[in-house]
Parts: sequence; C-alpha cells; structure tokens
Amino acid sequence: MSDWLKDFETKMDKSIGFFADDLVTLRAGRANPAILDRVMVEYYGTPTPIAQVASISVPEAHMIVIQPWDASILQDVEKAINKADLGVNPQNDGKVIRLSFPSPTEERRRELVKALGKKTEDARVAIRSIRREAMDFAKSLKKKSEITEDDLKSYENEIQKLTDAKIKEAEDIAAKKEKEILEV
Repeated sequence: MSDWLKDFETKMDKSIGFFADDLVTLRAGRANPAILDRVMVEYYGTPTPIAQVASISVPEAHMIVIQPWDASILQDVEKAINKADLGVNPQNDGKVIRLSFPSPTEERRRELVKALGKKTEDARVAIRSIRREAMDFAKSLKKKSEITEDDLKSYENEIQKLTDAKIKEAEDIAAKKEKEILEV
C-alpha cells in the first residue's frame, strides 16, 4: 500500500473514531462514565476534564457517583454537569454527586435507534467522501502520467476494498450500540 493511500486510510480511521466517540452521547439507560468525557469543570480558572478533578465510579447499573478530590469544587462540578445538558439532574449531598439514569421507555429506545441510524449514515457519508477524495487523487496521478491506467484500476480497487471494510467497521460499532440500546 502506498503512502498516500495510508493517509486516506488514517482519515477513514479518524472518521470511525469520531463516530464511536459520538455514540457515547447516546444514552442507552445504563450508566456509562464516558458520558462525562466532554464535561469541563472550571478549576482555578481553567476548564478541566471532570475525570482530572474527581473520581468517577459506577456503583450500580443506573448510577454514576462523582467524588471531587477537592470538596470546595463540588458546586462547580454540579454546575458543569448541568451546563453539559446530559439529560440527568445531579444530586449533591455535600460530599459526592450522584447521577441517576432512568431506564428509557420503549418509545425513547426507538428514538435512540433512529438517532443511531442517522449518525451511522453520517459516518458512511464521511467515509465515502474520503473515498471520493482518494479516487480523485489517484486520477490526478494518472493525469500527470505518474501512474499507468493499470495502476489506476488497481488503486481504485484497493480504495473500494478499504472503503467497504471501514463502512463495515462503522456498521459493526452501530450494531453493538443498537443492541445496547434495545437491551432492557
């Protein structure tokens, strides 16, 4: 595989990584500490990831407990969680913050699956866009006479195989998330 083709593969991998990270925001009813990854707490004037200022635990399937190492920032953590709009209300008992995640209703599960389908299609579109970019690059090499017609066909086949593999990878991630959402 040529260097430029590896660059396009890396771009596709980044798209899949972004897609997988984006799926974390789809709450399946089970408490997942990764939902807090994007929550930033104002700590001594600097926005800091919540995981760097507190211990996060999941004592039961539908609850996350956040215990700041510095008790003075408990209100700041609570404020950051509210601001992040996670769809849950933090309960502050003066020592820890508890986040309770109710089990989603059947209707809510269907909405989540629908949202998952849209995110999956967006991932496919992103990967196909990178494929088009790679195909255009290969054609430009042919135009400049840097590769032959046979090389172009070979590269086009490689690009298509790579695209199919990456789309399958994204669909596998989506199928796993859908199973998690539909699990009662």
